[in-house]
Amino acid sequence: MSKTLTAEFTLDALRDRLSQRLNYIHGEQIGDFTQNPDLRKWVMSRAVKEAAILMPLVEREGEMSLLLTKRADKLSSHSGQIAFPGGKIDADDAGPEAAALREAHEEVGLATDQVEILGRLPDYYTGSGYKIAPIIGIMNADAVVEANPDEVDYIFEVPLSFLMNPDNHIRGSRIFEGRERHFFEMPFEEHHIWGITAGMIRVLYDRLYK
Repeated sequence: MSKTLTAEFTLDALRDRLSQRLNYIHGEQIGDFTQNPDLRKWVMSRAVKEAAILMPLVEREGEMSLLLTKRADKLSSHSGQIAFPGGKIDADDAGPEAAALREAHEEVGLATDQVEILGRLPDYYTGSGYKIAPIIGIMNADAVVEANPDEVDYIFEVPLSFLMNPDNHIRGSRIFEGRERHFFEMPFEEHHIWGITAGMIRVLYDRLYK
């Protein structure tokens, strides 16, 4: 039986895994080219825009869930896609963690004092020219969140047990800028989780549960 399927997804169990297995190494590179090795040079050669996202984990009825958003259809970048709260790192941000918290507050109204930062995954390089710092945080269960309609259509949560089950990681592909690109898809109810977001969730699985 899969180790993931027998794992506990309580807050205490997650804290234990994070403390034992989450080992951030500065300069480690991962990203869209993980599923597309032939695109590594192309991805890394593109102009890199630094960004940060928050992976907000929250305990619901004794089990952990992960908060996600559907980006507003009117946005110019990745419109209508499922994403984590996040965005570009501004010059006056103290670092990726500060940027992720600021963006989460702007997009979903999550107060910074309602999140405990526990670590980060390796920087994730995208074919669209971003270097994203995925920041992992525990959100208070009673934290108030509300979608900013200028950026987010809606907010939803997915059980961590679903996302950390590799049976739910479907490999897909499509042509992008004349090249076939492979990626993960994790369809949940009516939500199409794929691409960069699914890629970072897969990295979380690889680090904590594989």
